[in-house]
Amino acid sequence: MSSDETGVVVPPDSAGRPSSSALGRTVVADALRGVDPVAAAAAAGETNWRSGYLSHFRRLVQAGLPSREASIAVASDGLHSIHRQLRYRRSDGAEAALDAGPLDAMSLDGTGPPLSTVEIKGTGTAETNLSLPVGGTRLSGDALARQLDDWIAAGVLEPSAADRVRLVMANPEWLRLDGHTVVVLGAGAEMGPLSSLLRWGARVAALDLPLPQVWERVLATAREQAGTLLVPVGPDSTGRDHDGDAIGDLDADLHTAAHAGLDLMSDIAAAAEWIRGRDGRLVLGNYVYADGVRNLRLCAAVDALSVHLQAELPDLALAFLATPTDVFAVPPEAVAHALKAHQDRSLPAKLLAAPVRTLSAGRLMRRPYPPDEHPGIHDALVRQQGPNYALAKRLQRWRATVARASGSTVSMNVAPPSRTRSVLKNRVLAAAYATAHRFGVTVFEPETANTLMAALLVADLHTDGGPRHDEPWQDESYSAVHGGMWRCPYEPRSVLGLAAVMGYRAAGR
Repeated sequence: MSSDETGVVVPPDSAGRPSSSALGRTVVADALRGVDPVAAAAAAGETNWRSGYLSHFRRLVQAGLPSREASIAVASDGLHSIHRQLRYRRSDGAEAALDAGPLDAMSLDGTGPPLSTVEIKGTGTAETNLSLPVGGTRLSGDALARQLDDWIAAGVLEPSAADRVRLVMANPEWLRLDGHTVVVLGAGAEMGPLSSLLRWGARVAALDLPLPQVWERVLATAREQAGTLLVPVGPDSTGRDHDGDAIGDLDADLHTAAHAGLDLMSDIAAAAEWIRGRDGRLVLGNYVYADGVRNLRLCAAVDALSVHLQAELPDLALAFLATPTDVFAVPPEAVAHALKAHQDRSLPAKLLAAPVRTLSAGRLMRRPYPPDEHPGIHDALVRQQGPNYALAKRLQRWRATVARASGSTVSMNVAPPSRTRSVLKNRVLAAAYATAHRFGVTVFEPETANTLMAALLVADLHTDGGPRHDEPWQDESYSAVHGGMWRCPYEPRSVLGLAAVMGYRAAGR
């Protein structure tokens, strides 16, 4: 990372160079130290963090299992460590730690006049019953109910997820989210709920980078749908009125797209000020993503924004999507399903597995869980995604845990593996996803996945975040849509390489 970066930045290591590896080691060690000092020492002493981080992230989950208090302590200590070490660097070079309450310093960073707002009211008719795009058609009513049953039978999602979708189907008036404004951070994200919420007639405040091509797409979606979209726009030299719904033609939308958005990594104070001005009960939805270490910096910036807004807005709800390629404690029903699937494999699959396991020294085609493990530990971390991605997603899970423990409404659901652009850029994952079905994993199309996850968000917001469980791991595993990864016949990482090789061959590479 360049030393001239501004906004949220990674601190220097002992050699004076910004090091996300040093940061990751320290954060994981700090998160573990209060509940597992031995594991903390192992993380702190890891000499090859970029390839050795996997076991330490697994330990973060295991260390929280003995008690609710232990799980919350891991989350809280990890968050404190991140905020203590990451810095906010102003454009004049001055720095402050995120835990120093840097919003005041950020507001002095020369960002110019306050943002104004363009309101776009869609011209479409609101969808009054939940429908889900699957395989080129939209399923609703009995057809959608049958699809949910099929997914349950195949182990594609947890039955609680299907129950939550059925709850929305039984209460279609929930879809409008009357009285709410959903702030979608990362408005252009493929897995985000923006399009679905607008189709249902909801009110959405959108934030994303100031990239005209992103906003042109977002604005076009808003025009076609039935909801109301609120867009932050910067100073405008043309004298156009940015308030109200007078802006409606294509030229005006192109003009708006050219002035919309902000960089959440550096414009946290401006984002906070704009969000505070929205009406209704606010939902802060975190769907941001960037490549490499920028993703960690961006997620930390959003977390700083979340903490600031929570302090000012006690009824603020938080929303996240968890990645299926992570470590989770999973319920015994999922463990039993996976072990039965392993036992019931076809004879050719069993005959193939024996020599493969022998030749790989037991690393490939492993059984998914030990038979006596409760809860089961599902470890689908993918080394190629890297420790920065893993820490960024863990940061969101920690915030969800801490916020839920404090009484806040939180929607955090595991989203299925999906063929998004960000995933398909990774050659290994793209190849593995192409043949994942051969190993019991269903990879979703983005439009199916994001609609399904938006429906779960609606259910959560109408039920105070859903049931409160005794243990945080149960909150995380509830209503998970994991695409079968928790219930497939093999430990996921033990077949990832095989799936990738098969995918490369199928593509003729």
